[in-house]
Amino acid sequence: MTTTKQSPVSWQPLILANAPNGASRGKADHPNLPITPAELARTASEILEAGASLIHVHVRDRDGRHLLDAEAYREASAAIRAEVGDRLVLQITSEAGGRYAAPEQMAVVRAVRPEAVSLALRELVPDAASEPAAADFFAWARRERIFLQVILYSAEEVTRYRALKDRGVLGEGQDFPLFVLGRYTAGQVSQPSDLLPFLTAAGEGTAPLWSMCAFGPKENACALVAAGLGGHTRIGFENNLFAPDGRRAEGNADQIRRAAEGARLLGRPLAYADAARALMA
Repeated sequence: MTTTKQSPVSWQPLILANAPNGASRGKADHPNLPITPAELARTASEILEAGASLIHVHVRDRDGRHLLDAEAYREASAAIRAEVGDRLVLQITSEAGGRYAAPEQMAVVRAVRPEAVSLALRELVPDAASEPAAADFFAWARRERIFLQVILYSAEEVTRYRALKDRGVLGEGQDFPLFVLGRYTAGQVSQPSDLLPFLTAAGEGTAPLWSMCAFGPKENACALVAAGLGGHTRIGFENNLFAPDGRRAEGNADQIRRAAEGARLLGRPLAYADAARALMA
């Protein structure tokens, strides 16, 4: 009896991102949710050790409200860099959070000039009238070599995103689209199958680099499905406070550690920050 030696599966290293706080949750939701620069820096160190290669940062004002402010971003970024150096990709958010409009969102990105930023398509390019300003902003961001993650909340938005890319509104170059599962479902609960409409809409035009995040206690299951299909994943307290067994998670590093272990079981290596930068470039 003869056996045939099979070649190992070739995996793109997994970019495991952490969204540790978000725009609206606070200490009342979870005592270990990081808000201050010092807390974000400590979380950055913990998630790095757990396997993350990217941190997605929100900052707050004195009352704990979502904030888009260049100086606040600089302070948080400096604290994180002092703790972990360049061993994490540092991504800021431009999220409106019910407080800001597109001109303010774009202005803070121009002021900060971050390494990476997440941008909600529906917020920055809500209609045809917004396209010229968005096109100018995206062209500037690409000249600045900022890593762009475009946030998409539905299959319909994936279709619109592809059309805007085809027409050049979003500029030339690689994006890192993020498919958001469960944001507008009852109770904000996600299922792994929620990913399928996004991939169907993307079709053959699926970006070589895509990621997903998921609301609710099945966040980890959704993340593993995405990893198994060649995508990347963003997890953390912004979207989910619970472990897979339904108990409250101890911290962001625990969520990252579970996803890293799942990737190991899949046989998929984790991307270090420099590998993530190379993939996103």
